[in-house]
Amino acid sequence: MRNRSAVVIVESGNKVTLIKRIRNGSVYYVFPGGGIETGETPEDAAKRETFEELGVEVKIGECVAEVDFDGAQYFFLAEILEGMFGSGQGEEYSNPRRNRGKYIPMWVDIEKLSSIDVRPTSVALKIQDLYS
Repeated sequence: MRNRSAVVIVESGNKVTLIKRIRNGSVYYVFPGGGIETGETPEDAAKRETFEELGVEVKIGECVAEVDFDGAQYFFLAEILEGMFGSGQGEEYSNPRRNRGKYIPMWVDIEKLSSIDVRPTSVALKIQDLYS
């Protein structure tokens, strides 16, 4: 059980950043984020993971959801401050021996959140409600 932090980055009020995961024949989407390390706050973990996965630095805002699934999962609204979207260099990209499938950062129309497999679904639906 490991606590996790993630970001919800919305652009122009109609697109949100997701990571498309292709693993063991399954395709699903997650919000950018990952495990909270020892001594790290959820907000600091969200910033670090966003840089590792997306290649951008963010300003962390309000926590819009907390989900209990194999530990606490925190979802923060965030705003891109600088960097190049899609240039992440985290271990998920640089270590093929992890054998965890593909990670593809992308922008997705918020209206499509309810029609694709976004995990956790409850957070995707909440974001869709907030921005529709």
